[in-house]
Amino acid sequence: MTPRSKLRPGFWLVFGREVEWLRRRWFLLAVTVIVPLLLMALLTGIFSAGLATRLPIAVLDLDNSDLSRSVIRMVDATPDTAVTQRVSDLAEGRAMILRGDVYGLLLLPKFLQRDVFSGRGPDVVFFYNTQTMTIGNLVARGVNAALPSAAAAIKLQLRTAQGEPADFAQADLQPIPVQVNPLFNPTLNYVYFLLAALIPAVLQVVVVTSTAYSVGLDAGTPHRFRILRTLGGGLWPAMAGKILPYTILLLAVLGISDTVLFGVLGLPLRGDRWLLMTASVLFILDCQFIGALLALLLPVARAVSIGTLVTSPAFGFMGIGFPRLGMNAFAYHWGALLPGTWYLSARIDQTVRGAPVDLSLKPILVLLGFAIVLIGLTAWRLEIIRRRTHSRPSAALPAGAAT
Repeated sequence: MTPRSKLRPGFWLVFGREVEWLRRRWFLLAVTVIVPLLLMALLTGIFSAGLATRLPIAVLDLDNSDLSRSVIRMVDATPDTAVTQRVSDLAEGRAMILRGDVYGLLLLPKFLQRDVFSGRGPDVVFFYNTQTMTIGNLVARGVNAALPSAAAAIKLQLRTAQGEPADFAQADLQPIPVQVNPLFNPTLNYVYFLLAALIPAVLQVVVVTSTAYSVGLDAGTPHRFRILRTLGGGLWPAMAGKILPYTILLLAVLGISDTVLFGVLGLPLRGDRWLLMTASVLFILDCQFIGALLALLLPVARAVSIGTLVTSPAFGFMGIGFPRLGMNAFAYHWGALLPGTWYLSARIDQTVRGAPVDLSLKPILVLLGFAIVLIGLTAWRLEIIRRRTHSRPSAALPAGAAT
């Protein structure tokens, strides 16, 4: 293999220098590879269960009847909730919710059985913390699923006891049956819903900030920039050799995470894998050129800070936790300016939904448009810097600059 000191200036000389920098500068390697892999491993460990089940709730049974015990058994039998505590009053139940010992409190009123069998409608009350939206909705769903079933069974029992045929009573209790068919994620698996979206959101932050830092090392001063241009034999070969090693590494990081998602955790890949790979490459390039443009416009520390500020809250604008159509105009359009939003749209279409190719062309074309615009802006900024550095006396290439 030809030593780097004997290579002619050009793309491969800068490419080899970047690989050497990654080997020598552990901080750069950590930011680009080690930190995102650790974060993804942490997120995978948190959400690998996929489903949140058997969430603990408490019960305050003031009736202590056969019916109230039957209701408690039905609530405990749902996959969402588990009755783990019995309390003696509301104050005790409230304190347990505040401490986080349970996520809800089911209150069964006094004379529940008497009122039900006499035709009156007693109020069964469920208290839960709506600040924890996901957990609160899950336990409320479990209770809401159990109580109507108990009420329907009691009404059916009362009608049949009065001599009404069971099939007529059953039809009268549900005159218009509704068949519900949840699509794409029927089990509400958090691997499909949240983990598959969190990984691109984390990677977007990593790509922008690591690229801003690496490009800023050479673009921080005119002297360093002249050295980079000299090593590359031109601006574009130098910039391509500068960025490409990180592109390969970051695509490898994304590939490792997808291998875990699809191969280990069972995320479905129902669409076109080549379209998904195209979206992944465009997404990485878009984020890289955002970081490169920031590094060419700002000092390296400020470029990294601005990149972090722009991309860190991006998950909130992607439309996963909160639908984009429900956002205000600023949040909606800000999300549209982030590559991660469109990559996530293409990613969901080609994994969980299995959408036809033509329906995913829009996010792919938007990502391609981002790449064209960002490359154009980077070229414009490079030309301005080239003119400034060209007007100054050229510095001799210092010994060891290639390393």
